[in-house]
Amino acid sequence: MSRNFFRLEYPIKISAVSYSNTVPFIYGLRNHAIIKQIDLSLDNPADCASKLLNKEVDLGLVPVAIIPQLLDPHIVSDFCIGADGAVETVCLFSDVPLNEIQEVLLDYQSRTSVQLVRYLAENSWHISPKWTSASADFIQEIGGTTAGVVIGDRAFDLLQKHRYVIDLSEEWKKHTGLPFVFACWVSRRELSPDFVSEFNRALSSGLENREKAVAESGVSSAHDLVRYVQNVISYDLDDKKRLAMKLFLDWMSKSG
Repeated sequence: MSRNFFRLEYPIKISAVSYSNTVPFIYGLRNHAIIKQIDLSLDNPADCASKLLNKEVDLGLVPVAIIPQLLDPHIVSDFCIGADGAVETVCLFSDVPLNEIQEVLLDYQSRTSVQLVRYLAENSWHISPKWTSASADFIQEIGGTTAGVVIGDRAFDLLQKHRYVIDLSEEWKKHTGLPFVFACWVSRRELSPDFVSEFNRALSSGLENREKAVAESGVSSAHDLVRYVQNVISYDLDDKKRLAMKLFLDWMSKSG
């Protein structure tokens, strides 16, 4: 019996996260023949999510928290943005201990991390701060009893600035014993197996050439970025990560 795949006109529109953790993915896509079949845009995670939800793109590296909002989501790759322990770039920054935090500013670029900090507050830390959706300049407002969730490359600059740095992925691992998945490659409908196969080859090629990808990325702190993409970010969407993703999304569905 034939299957009805998502028949798209080329180029296939793809939105990918613009943070340093995607450098190997972007390198792989841009240095593979598949680049001729795609229209690639680089966005922050919230914009990746919005583009896929609004049908502005066909495929996106999107926060896992939005998957339940899609009518017919398909995870098209065995690669993701994940971590098995500390991730360094998804943190709660505070000048006071967890039990003294009164307000948490929530990064406007994030969806998954916003839900993750709520999960940890409820299930691990047992605190009930005021949750505030943050504006673009919210990082300057972190201080006193007001903490903030900051994601992506901006978090690097804050690691030495605040007294308490709570790595959300590390806290998840402590509480569940599992790795965490922040984003994965999702399409709105089922794509052609031939395209998916080539797409995954391109991603795999990028991961196999991480040092070269970093060298050609133009990022000034190349040595640190090599360490980050080699040893910190975990890119394989394996069984443990799929289990973790199910646990997280199940909690989201119950928490409303």
